[in-house]
Amino acid sequence: MAILNADLHCHSNVSDGTLSPEQLAARASANGVELWALTDHDEVGGQRRAMAAASALGLPYLTGTEISITFAGETVHIVGLGFDADDPQLKQGLAATRGGREARAREMAAGLAVVGVKDAFEGALRYVGNPELISRTHFARHLVETGVCNDTYEVFRRFLVEGKPGYVPHRWAKLGDAVRWISEAGGIAVVAHPGRYKFTPTEEYALFTEFVAHGGRGVEVVTGSHSAAEYLKYADLAQELGLLASRGSDFHAPGESRTDLGALPWLPGTLAPVWEALADRVIAPLDAATASS
Repeated sequence: MAILNADLHCHSNVSDGTLSPEQLAARASANGVELWALTDHDEVGGQRRAMAAASALGLPYLTGTEISITFAGETVHIVGLGFDADDPQLKQGLAATRGGREARAREMAAGLAVVGVKDAFEGALRYVGNPELISRTHFARHLVETGVCNDTYEVFRRFLVEGKPGYVPHRWAKLGDAVRWISEAGGIAVVAHPGRYKFTPTEEYALFTEFVAHGGRGVEVVTGSHSAAEYLKYADLAQELGLLASRGSDFHAPGESRTDLGALPWLPGTLAPVWEALADRVIAPLDAATASS
């Protein structure tokens, strides 16, 4: 089963994507995805819609979310897969993690105003499907649309990373809490796109050893923001630590994301895919139709 076009990381307009769960399901199916998960940031509000849309298309589905945590002063993302989306503890934890985003966004807008970018909060809100989840991505889209920058990558470089005028840090969930919420809801926790974090080798090793100690079981090896060298690096790490390997595009929007749904290289066959450990959690189209009725 290692050779499977699974895409287990993407975002809808329930968080910071631009497409609806239904549109994402259609895009995944059209692009040849054979197992799909919607992993909105700190939110499971789109899961029922994603499940129903996948069912209508004959697309097997895994529940998903991406939880923001803070580790060694850096924001890290933990993907949860195959959990009970109605689990009360998980939903409560995600709600608490979402809290504080509006205050942070208003601070970001204030910082941007100092350098001449006015009304950024109101502008960003125009791109938000879920006001509880306003984020840097929404500010980036506003600054591109208004001509301040040419693309979202330029926005982040000039305004929204540490040391720039629109950057405001946020204290997210704790690593142990995120892993526990996912695990106790019946799912598997996965470190998302580890190549993106600006950790020293010592800090990265500390992240993974603590993650494993808390019960974390997987790592994204093949993902839209990894280079070919990083595929190999994290494949080796997965084998060294006995972690399950995951695969996901991290797709957010057409024309904006580096990698489209279903367009990733294959997961190396020497690894243990996370979906094999979640075989009993995969929602087949008939199961989804029954659950949504």
